[in-house]
Amino acid sequence: MADPPRQLALDLPVESPMEAEDFLVSASNEAAYSALEAWPDWPDPILLLTGPPSSGKSHCAAIWAARAHAWTLARAALREEDVPRLVSAGALVLEDCDRAQGHEAALFHLLNLARERRSFVLLTAERAPEQWGLATADLLSRLRLAPRVAIAEADDGLLRAVLVKLFVERQLVVDTSVVEYLTLRLDRSIAAAKDMVERLDRLALERGRRITRALAAEVLRDDEGQGGIPPT
Repeated sequence: MADPPRQLALDLPVESPMEAEDFLVSASNEAAYSALEAWPDWPDPILLLTGPPSSGKSHCAAIWAARAHAWTLARAALREEDVPRLVSAGALVLEDCDRAQGHEAALFHLLNLARERRSFVLLTAERAPEQWGLATADLLSRLRLAPRVAIAEADDGLLRAVLVKLFVERQLVVDTSVVEYLTLRLDRSIAAAKDMVERLDRLALERGRRITRALAAEVLRDDEGQGGIPPT
């Protein structure tokens, strides 16, 4: 018997809105979101936002940047000669601060000048400064003075809401039982939810069928390398 026809799944980009109304607040991110909402009444011009990969740090930062009219720059692109210009903007988001090495003098100068001129700086990182591998003791000391807020791993409520949002963004009609099934089994991360929805969308399109719990179980089974469907 011939194989059933398969549709071609086009790798088209799906837009992920980064507006405030698109940010889903839950117990895992409420403290961080509230701290950013408190601007400009911050206790310090520097704020450090930490959290796991794909936990919503960049979304939070984008919301704040829009409110504060802040520039956004990756720490890897920070150079000491650019610091006065960056501080003059009045607000800056410095992303992925724990992913870059070197140019510590530039970061040290930025923090000092921002405090001197009362210019706001939001730093994002996955880890606390003590884990950045910094060689400059004075820089670590400055970072320790900055207030910190953290986004935790996604809780069930957030993961459930994210799954629904991702399916809606792709204009997919999915039964609530599929969402509940995935919520109980996916890793506690928004990245895992995005990956799952993308794969389900592609597989359903290729096979010309709806996204069902059985299809979700098949994808999970492939991930786990098991011979049967994950337990219900």
